[in-house]
Amino acid sequence: MTRVPTIVIVDDDEGVRLSLSSLARSLGYEVRTYASALAFLDDTGAAEPDCLITDLQMPGMSGEQLRDAVASAGRRFPVIVMTAFPAPASRERLIAGGACAYLVKPVEGATIARCLAQALDPPQG
Repeated sequence: MTRVPTIVIVDDDEGVRLSLSSLARSLGYEVRTYASALAFLDDTGAAEPDCLITDLQMPGMSGEQLRDAVASAGRRFPVIVMTAFPAPASRERLIAGGACAYLVKPVEGATIARCLAQALDPPQG
């Protein structure tokens, strides 16, 4: 039996968390959601996700800081960053730092589905 990938969604907006989790579940993924980056980092008993989708601008700790904290801890899984306030400098930093996608909200479901598929099955080469 094939293991179902787990997607973690971190966003301070409950509506975004609900819609993304519904979409990811409809695509066949397991989903865990968190209202903040710190809540995700504090959940030390949970299994490592297969992919993380995070908002960029959140109170307490930004999505960029979360991505940095995950990388500094040696945790390796794809990170998709979303923002309603895009900036070329932050996009360049995040992509250079290993984020597999930088998406501008609102994001269409088909775009999320494509990014998840690419993140979970990267091209071999």
